Amino acid sequence: MNKLAPAHPRDRLIVALDLPTVGEARDLVQAIGDEVSFYKIGLELILSNGPEGNGLGLVGELVDQGKRVFLDAKLLDIGNTVERSVARVAELGAAFLTIHGHDRKTMKAAIAGRGSSDLKILAVTVLTSLTAEDLAEQGIPEGLASSPADLVLHRARLAHETGIDGVIASGQEAANIRSATGGKILIVTPGIRLPGSDAGDQQRIMTPDHAIAAGADYIVVGRPINASSDPKAAAATFVRHIADAA
Repeated sequence: MNKLAPAHPRDRLIVALDLPTVGEARDLVQAIGDEVSFYKIGLELILSNGPEGNGLGLVGELVDQGKRVFLDAKLLDIGNTVERSVARVAELGAAFLTIHGHDRKTMKAAIAGRGSSDLKILAVTVLTSLTAEDLAEQGIPEGLASSPADLVLHRARLAHETGIDGVIASGQEAANIRSATGGKILIVTPGIRLPGSDAGDQQRIMTPDHAIAAGADYIVVGRPINASSDPKAAAATFVRHIADAA
């Protein structure tokens, strides 16, 4: 097993609360029960404005229930803004926070904002929805744009050298990242689907078994669980896959 990963397979599954309202997110957490201990809150919930509140308020609720929370904010701004924003997230009690891992200034500001808290900073390398054509369109230099995997590895090395705790990366790149960083950085992998499942808007997908075997410490699963008629059973299936691969 990867030395940075939790011992229990259940704790390596992060369920994405990619839902329109806080009320729906609460219902999903209740339906899943103790099958899952870790949840991701992304921009949709952070920006929600219903009578139940927004995703930032939900962070504290989940922490009070003994859950861990991954706040997927993907911060990218001037250093002062990033530092102060990260400090606020640390006060909420979140376990993980994402920033874009494009440059050292942003990553160093995030580390400064985290201070002495237990908050882990994760650098987004390349979104799993992007292709080589998308990167070229962004103006990424030809050598890196020709392969998302090359850019992922470049940014993962930069994050590791800067002192970032982990990276967000496809399972297809996990093994190379683990090798390049000496296994000293957390790897959190989205774009996870069971064999034969619909890829949706993801491009670089992988099964949970293969992602864990390749070196992912955590996997993030959204629609295959939150769109299931039985989300608790769906979550249990992913936990079994993690246990089999670990």
